[in-house]
Amino acid sequence: MTKEFDLNIEKILENWEVYHAVREIIANALDEQKLTGTAPISIHKEDGIWHITDYGRGLNYHHLTQNENEEKLNADDLIGKFGVGLKDSLAVFYRNNIHVVIRSRYGIITLKQMSKEGFDDITTLHAVIADPDDPDMAGTDFSLEGCTDGDIEKAKQLFLCFSGERVLEETGFGEVLEKTVPDAANIYIHGVKVAEESNFLFSYNITKLPAKLRKALNRERSNVGRSAYSDTVKNILKSVENEDVLKALMTDLGEVVKGRGHDEMSWIDVQMYVAEQLSRTNNKLLFVTGEEAVNRRSDISDAQDEGYEVFIIPDRLKDKAGSIDTVTTVDKYNRKKADSFSAEAIDIRSLSPTEQKIYNMMPEILNFMDGLPGVITAVKVSEELYSAEERSDTVGLWDPKTRIVWIKRSQLQSVELFAGTLIHECTHAASREGDVSRAFEEALTRNLGRQAAYYLR
Repeated sequence: MTKEFDLNIEKILENWEVYHAVREIIANALDEQKLTGTAPISIHKEDGIWHITDYGRGLNYHHLTQNENEEKLNADDLIGKFGVGLKDSLAVFYRNNIHVVIRSRYGIITLKQMSKEGFDDITTLHAVIADPDDPDMAGTDFSLEGCTDGDIEKAKQLFLCFSGERVLEETGFGEVLEKTVPDAANIYIHGVKVAEESNFLFSYNITKLPAKLRKALNRERSNVGRSAYSDTVKNILKSVENEDVLKALMTDLGEVVKGRGHDEMSWIDVQMYVAEQLSRTNNKLLFVTGEEAVNRRSDISDAQDEGYEVFIIPDRLKDKAGSIDTVTTVDKYNRKKADSFSAEAIDIRSLSPTEQKIYNMMPEILNFMDGLPGVITAVKVSEELYSAEERSDTVGLWDPKTRIVWIKRSQLQSVELFAGTLIHECTHAASREGDVSRAFEEALTRNLGRQAAYYLR
C-alpha cells in the first residue's frame, strides 16, 4: 500500500548544489544523534550507493510538513532550526536525478512529481510513502543513488566533526579551533560551517548565538558576513584562559606591528585582554612599541637583564595597556625600578685604609677615558645593592635618575674587582646603553681598547 504526500514544492532552490542537500541530511542525522543520545551517525557506501544513517527515533511523514521543529527550537546546541531544510534537499536531489530512498520503521519514502490534488494544471513534488520493510528498524537511512563521492566529501567538510580541526579551548560563547589549512579559517555555528576567513589565526565554533547572528542566518547557512559574527568571535577570544592560545595571540600581535598579523589581533579590545591575561600569569613581560624598541634600548636591555620577555605592541595599544594594572610598559618598568632600588652610601672615611687606597685610585684607573664621564655626578659605595622587587644583589649599578654610579663595598677587596666594575658602570653611563645589547658591547670593547692603548704607549 502506498500514499502520496504533497511536498508543496513547485520551484526549488536554484542556487543549491547537491552537496548543500547532502549537508541538510547530515545535519538532521547529527541533531537526532544528539537529541536521542544514540550511536554516532554513519556515512558509508554500499554497492556503489551512498547512505547516511542515524540510529534515533526514525523519520515519518510528519517531518515532511513545513513547520519549525519546536524540539529543535528549544535546544540551544542543535544545527537545524528552520524545519524546511529536509524538503529543500529532497527537491534538489530530484532536480539532479539522484534517486532518494528513505527507510525507517514508519515506512519507505521515495519521490515523484504529480499533479496537485484538485489542480491538474499544477505539478508539484510528492513523497511516495510505502509500508516499512523492517518495522523494528532503529533510526533512519537515506540512500542517495547517483550522489558522487565528491559531493559527499564536500558536504562532510562543512561540519566540524569531520573537519579534523582540534578544539583548543571551550568558552561560554564558543570554541577556539586549530586550523588544518594555513590560509583558511572556518567559522562554524553549532558545528556547521557558515563562513570562511582567509586571514584569521584560528577557526571558531560559535555555540551561543546573539539575536544579531540569528537574524543573519539564512536557509542556506552559508556566506554569513563577518559583521554578523565578529562580536561573538571577540567574546570567545576575551574568554580565553589557555596560556598557549594567549601566547599564540600575543606572538601574532607582534606580527601585526610588522603588517603580517592576523585579523583577530587588529581588534583593540582583544589586544588589551590578551595583554592583561598574559601579564596576570607572568609578571615578567615587558610591552614596548616599535619606536621604543629602537629609542629606549638601554631601558629594555636592563629589563631583559632582569629576566623580562619583550613583546612588541602597536602604538595605539600603548596608552591603553598602560592603564591596565598588571601590564608592564617601559615607563612603568622605569618607575618600578626607581622605586625599588635600594642603596645606602658609606662615608669613604669610614672605609679601611686598604679600601680607601683602592677607591682613591679611581682617577688613575679612568685616565684612559680622560677621567670620570661628565654625565656622572658621583661614585658612591654601599654595603649592599639590590632591587626590592627581585631581592637580587649586584656589584655595581648606574642610576641615570640621580646620575650616580654605585659600587658594592666588596669590590674594594682588590684593584681588579673595583676597576672592572667601575669601568663597566662608567661605560653604561657614557654610552647610555644597557646590558645585553650590541651597542653596550661595542662601547665596552672600545674602552678596553683605549685602556690597553693608554698603558702600552
